Formats: sequence, structure tokens, C-alpha cells
Amino acid sequence: MTDALNLQRLQFAVEGHVARVTLDRSDVRNAFDDATIVELTAAFRALNDDTSVRAIVLAANGPAFCAGADLNWMKRMAGYSDAENRADALGLATMLNTIYTCGKPVIARVQGDAYAGGMGLVAACDIAISADTANFCLSEAKLGLMPATIAPYVIRAMGARAAHRYFVTAERFDAAEALRIGFVHQVVAADQLEAAVNAVAASIVANSPNAVRECKQLVVDLAERAINDTLITDTADRIARIRASDEGRDGVRSFLEKRKPSWLA
Repeated sequence: MTDALNLQRLQFAVEGHVARVTLDRSDVRNAFDDATIVELTAAFRALNDDTSVRAIVLAANGPAFCAGADLNWMKRMAGYSDAENRADALGLATMLNTIYTCGKPVIARVQGDAYAGGMGLVAACDIAISADTANFCLSEAKLGLMPATIAPYVIRAMGARAAHRYFVTAERFDAAEALRIGFVHQVVAADQLEAAVNAVAASIVANSPNAVRECKQLVVDLAERAINDTLITDTADRIARIRASDEGRDGVRSFLEKRKPSWLA
């Protein structure tokens, strides 16, 4: 698959049922440009369609996770027309949504600092595990900008209350604060990060692939949604559908028969 994608800015590997997509521009603190955005979008679309992959780890090489936008890219953007500027922004927004809506759970392995768009990458993932040495910053306001394309995901991750502060102050905060406000799920010592990520990935892989996919979609569809008759009916329909699915039937049957389900056989 990697040959077909022709990845230049990313590394890609699959071990067992877990894929790893790694930002590989440590010389620029893994800042992304338009080419990186194209590669990330293509990689996650391909992984979404790969039935052998059940979980994805988004990682980075070097001391930083992602510094946001590449400076050379920003210089080029300064000369863009209105149409080019909008198309460029739409590419970034599409990439983030491709990660967020990917049918496989995505784990952000945050080994270092995540700034601006880098925080958007973390927020678009389903699960975020950070080294205790990482720092975070929504720095856009310092540049006269705003974190618009990443906002839907960052606000879902940290909540509106924290976003009100960090969007307008552009303060840097540490991993402990990221955990306190719910932006990351877990903070561990740097030398324990790999083990922590692998443990979560193993927990995902042990579950029904169909159920995992449906559970992720359930959260995507219901987050911030009002609880009304339509939602109540929708959730009832979903559980009825998955109960009747092949994996749903086999999962219950295997539990009663005290044997492994088909996805672990």
C-alpha cells in the first residue's frame, strides 16, 4: 500500500492488525505543508478501506510531535489568491475530517510538543496518549489568525470552557494541564509511552471489528447532539442492527459457549 501511496513525508508500517502512520519531518519539527496534508489524507483513506487494519497509531519522529504549519508553506500562502487560499484551507479541513471519521480508532502517540495545527491532529484522533514532557499551544492568535479548521475537533476534545481561554491567550500548557482539561486521555513518562500506546491498541484489536467501527461512528454522530425522540429511535435502531449482525450473533454465542469469538479465532 505504501508504494501505491508514494509517501515522502510519512513513514508507514503495519504489525498485526495495527497500522502506524508517522510524521517524518523532524528537521522542521514535523510541521505540515500542503504535500503532507495530501499524504495524510490518502493514507487514512486507504487505511479506512483496509479490512486487515483494526487500529491506527499516529506518531512522529524526533523531539516534537507537530509544530503546526510549515513556515515555507505559510510564506507561499501569503501570495495566494482568495480562491487558492480557500482551496488550501479546505484541504486541511478535509484531512482532519478524514482522520476523525476514519472507520478505525486512531491513537495519537504524542511524544513531544504539539502546537497549532499539531493540536488539531491530536484532537482529530479518537484517543490521545502523551509523554509527560510534551507541551501544547494554540498559537494562532499570536499571528493574527484563529484555529478555525481545527476548532471542531479541539473544542470536542478540551471542551468549550478551556477553548475560551486557550484560543484567545495562546498560552503554552503542559501535559498535566492537557490531561486535566481532557485534551489527552493519559500522560505517562516518556520511556513508558510506547508500552501505553501498544496496550490501548491491543485492547481495541481484541474487540469485534464491526462493533468497534459502529461504536466509533456512534460517538461521532451523537457528540453534542440533543437527546430527543429522533435520537432515542436512532440509538435503538443501531443496537438492534448490531445485535443481528454476524459478529454480534457470534459474540453473544461465543460468550455463552465459553469460546473465543470469530475475530480472535
